[in-house]
Amino acid sequence: MADGAEAIDLREKRPAQGDLATPLIVRLAHTHRRLSPPTAKESCTGAALMLGEAASPWILAGAAAAVALLWLCTWMLQWAWWTPRRLERALRGQGLRGTRYRLFIGDVAENGRRNREAASRPLPLGSHDVVPRVIPFFCNVLKEHGKLPFIWTGPKPIVIITDPDLAREILSNKPGNFAKQTTAGISRFVIGGVVTYEGEKWAKHRRILNPAFHQEKIKEQYLKMLHNMSGMRMLPVFSACCTEMITRWENSMSSEGLSELDVRDEFQNLTGDVISRTAFGSSYQEGWRIFQLQEEQAKRVLKAFQRIFIPGYWYLPIENNRKIREIDQEIRTILRGIIVKRDKAVRNGESSNDDLLGLLVESNMRQSNERENLGMSIEDMIEECKLFYAAGSETTSVLLTWTLILLSMHPEWQERAREEVLHHFGRTTPDHDGLGRLKIVTMILHEVLRLYPPVVFLQRTTRKEIELGGIKYPEGANFTLPILSIHHDPSIWGQDASEFNPERFANGVSKATKFQTAFFSFAWGPRICLGQSFAMLEAKMALATILQSFSFELSPSYTHAPHTVLTLQPQYGAPIKLKKL
Repeated sequence: MADGAEAIDLREKRPAQGDLATPLIVRLAHTHRRLSPPTAKESCTGAALMLGEAASPWILAGAAAAVALLWLCTWMLQWAWWTPRRLERALRGQGLRGTRYRLFIGDVAENGRRNREAASRPLPLGSHDVVPRVIPFFCNVLKEHGKLPFIWTGPKPIVIITDPDLAREILSNKPGNFAKQTTAGISRFVIGGVVTYEGEKWAKHRRILNPAFHQEKIKEQYLKMLHNMSGMRMLPVFSACCTEMITRWENSMSSEGLSELDVRDEFQNLTGDVISRTAFGSSYQEGWRIFQLQEEQAKRVLKAFQRIFIPGYWYLPIENNRKIREIDQEIRTILRGIIVKRDKAVRNGESSNDDLLGLLVESNMRQSNERENLGMSIEDMIEECKLFYAAGSETTSVLLTWTLILLSMHPEWQERAREEVLHHFGRTTPDHDGLGRLKIVTMILHEVLRLYPPVVFLQRTTRKEIELGGIKYPEGANFTLPILSIHHDPSIWGQDASEFNPERFANGVSKATKFQTAFFSFAWGPRICLGQSFAMLEAKMALATILQSFSFELSPSYTHAPHTVLTLQPQYGAPIKLKKL
């Protein structure tokens, strides 16, 4: 659409307020207007009055069923055909291009077909041009329909936003125009807590959680753990977890000092260990059990997603659905016991701020000041603890996995990172301040996050009618921000956008490109990831500890095949050959 062109109004038009007695069939005739079909109760009441009080129960029942069926058909037509076609005409009328709407399924089938095709073709070793393989449907739509196209998820159009300035406007959300899309019913068994909330509830949870994830609090925790605690621990929790992993790797070495292992599995166990200890402290064993249950839950929910578009599938009493509910109940039972015990200890004056749960409980008490409506309930805290695992474990494990893969592909950067680590720490345990001075390691991690972001897209929806980039969108319009596409866009990052070049971050993230929101692996704006500092510190500690002890290269069995599960992962694992230094 040309600059300055008048935008066409996308507002949904309401039908005129007519007489309630107007026959339903007359109202159905207005096919070019948005219908608001009467409820089944209203229709049944009208039918009963027309039939008269003397009608037999069978006639009344038949009439009620007919009216209910007519109401359902009207609703289905509006949901699956009239509304999508009206929105499609409005979008195209403003100059947007996109795919044609297919009844009920939209682009779901085509997206699945392209994903299956892409998954069958690995990439050449060393290639980082991953967009066509990871999101092939998005890639094709952007090539065919330009930088602002729309696609269909079922009967809902979704506008793809690839302009960093528009992405910034959406993510900054200063007027409160945008919200996260509502989490699907089954998704709540994996993702819950503050990332799914909106409005006052989001603000309350964010306010209570902030102290636990503040950079100074994380540093304070690490410094506290550096001291001898009753002669039992001499190292920070995370350093201890890394040391245990390194020892396990050393024990697997052959007599020549060589070993091969899948680092994806290793890092999943490492980050699960870390979050279990840092979140629950003395309740570590129970925390580890939660981690195992959450892993199984994620796999089962992913399996259910493959059929989630089938109406009513989630309610079928099949084994997978039943097991998901059972696992959720077990997780909640364990967490409830831990939280209630910790809450009681804090109220009795016992110090309990050596872990994230303790900080959460104390912050909740301080913020609420014993007023229930100002604080989190036990159920709210259960959801936040589940989020500790989903976000705190998975994100860091995939970051570390891709970092070792890329450093194996680019040994010159592996050597530069090792030299920096040895310069600052030698063979001693890395400390918090020293990790903050690792410039090359930080550059590498940022470049890995750019090329292989854990989450490949973000989604938002409008809370009210808005204008964005000269186009008007109604309340409830949906947007997707393809992080992966934006991170690989040559017009933003240069012609080497799909090459591994950590030097681009030599002067920090803000100067890596002229667009401030072109790099947003942890989101951006008021909803930026709370655990960003924690995840980066965790990754630096793990990488530094590994570089001190081993050199590494890809195993001949490695296949370069990035794909998305819940996060961006190597499809066939990450077998790495280690050599003891």
